[in-house]
Amino acid sequence: VSRELLDLVTEQADDEIVFPPERWAATFRSHAQLILHELGEYLGYSPPPLLERLIEDAQKIHQQRPILQETLATATQPRCES
Repeated sequence: VSRELLDLVTEQADDEIVFPPERWAATFRSHAQLILHELGEYLGYSPPPLLERLIEDAQKIHQQRPILQETLATATQPRCES
């Protein structure tokens, strides 16, 4: 997407304007949310409501595999001596 958009910008800009790759990457990143929003609007895409997305994305993917923080907390707990 970035490269295609850079090609479009380059075509529209004056011939003497140069777009250094690092600067273009930073510019694209800073506008990525707006670009994706506008593209979604144009295509008629309606993402799920924010709370639904947060609930779904925040869950553990594999219920049997503990996350790093849980593993660390368990490993650093004092052990009972028998």
